[in-house]
Amino acid sequence: MTIKPLADRVVVKAVEAEEKTKTGIILTAAAQEKPQIAEVVAVGPGGMVDGHEVEMVVTVGMKVITSKYSGTEVKADGVEYNIVRQSDILAIVE
Repeated sequence: MTIKPLADRVVVKAVEAEEKTKTGIILTAAAQEKPQIAEVVAVGPGGMVDGHEVEMVVTVGMKVITSKYSGTEVKADGVEYNIVRQSDILAIVE
């Protein structure tokens, strides 16, 4: 199954969360924070959104930082994705 976002939506896949701290302490799944860094999987076409022209800045393959609890979580073919608006993307990781 392919997910094709509409308007200013972006489909992202979370990058795996750190399993241990910088000092080497191993974290349980409950102690790990929800990852904010994600990889862009698909990008909508942009266009008119709420009366404003939206130009898509992100492209497939970019690593981005999203708002912590933004978007809609979707599971397709056993993989978890998050669909967010481009405005919920805070930064591009280079």
